Amino acid sequence: MSSFLQRLRAVHAPSIGLGCMNLSHGYGQQVPEPEALRALDAAFDMGYRHFDTATLYGATANETLLGRALKGKREQVLLASKCGMAIDPETNKRVIDGHPDTLRRQCEASLKRLQTDHIDIYYLHRLDRQVPIEESVGALGRLVDAGKIGGVGLSEISAATLRSAVTEYPIAAVQSEYSLWTRNPEIALLEACRETNTALVAFSPLGRGFLAEAISDPASLPEGDMRRHMPRFSPDNFAHNRELLDDVTRLAKRLGVTSAQLALAWVNAQGADVIPIPGSTSMAHMRDNLSAETLYLDAATCQQLTAMLTPEQVAGGRYSDAQQADIDTEEFTVNR
Repeated sequence: MSSFLQRLRAVHAPSIGLGCMNLSHGYGQQVPEPEALRALDAAFDMGYRHFDTATLYGATANETLLGRALKGKREQVLLASKCGMAIDPETNKRVIDGHPDTLRRQCEASLKRLQTDHIDIYYLHRLDRQVPIEESVGALGRLVDAGKIGGVGLSEISAATLRSAVTEYPIAAVQSEYSLWTRNPEIALLEACRETNTALVAFSPLGRGFLAEAISDPASLPEGDMRRHMPRFSPDNFAHNRELLDDVTRLAKRLGVTSAQLALAWVNAQGADVIPIPGSTSMAHMRDNLSAETLYLDAATCQQLTAMLTPEQVAGGRYSDAQQADIDTEEFTVNR
């Protein structure tokens, strides 16, 4: 069992964690702090114990928010954050930097914002192609040795990069997008994770809201919402994909659950070493998502779901060409 899964057990965390990005980043305007704090307090009371943030989110605002929300609760949770990708305050542009000095500096700043002396798992948010992965991972390993982080993680990386990384230091977890309509880890990463005793943390397990039926028309998404630039949400592709989703929603109704619960249960069914971290700004949706932990899918239902929204069926890549340039993961050939 990976050190990441051991820590989850130590804090009695459910098999579903909480991605906190939505509160500060990615999908339009930030949630006002008082409202966001109430949502995080409610999430803890519901039973969430795995909270995921990053230096990037809200240009550090999300880490500050988590630090305030989890004050006094720190030892009861698994706290995850990320480094190596940040917003440059002078240019307001995203910068990927995996140099050891940068990672150490960002870790110290994260610790202060999170109001803690250690982060349970600290991910390299993106591979810096100008820095050998062994150098970046080595720097993070030294942070483990110093007691500042509990484990080293990687995000959006390929199986080959993971295998190179573990020659330098054990990798506790890898974050990758994984859901019914994003199966990329199945190409090679999931196998590599199991070879290296590395947990897979599935971000966007609800397809950025798509699988939860949260989007009826991408044109209605607010300015600044990253989905406006993702091919799957273009008008033609979205219309095609929305028809595919009908099969999922019909099955969910037949089982008496929501489509979001069904999608999360499918991710959970991929193995105890696969941990979904859906995000939401809605307390009702947080509760709905967490309740999927107890939803058991038999083999026939899993097979039925697996045959839906396959890479061959889904229209559009998960990222635009510009976004994809920063991604190291294996990709399917897609219809755009």
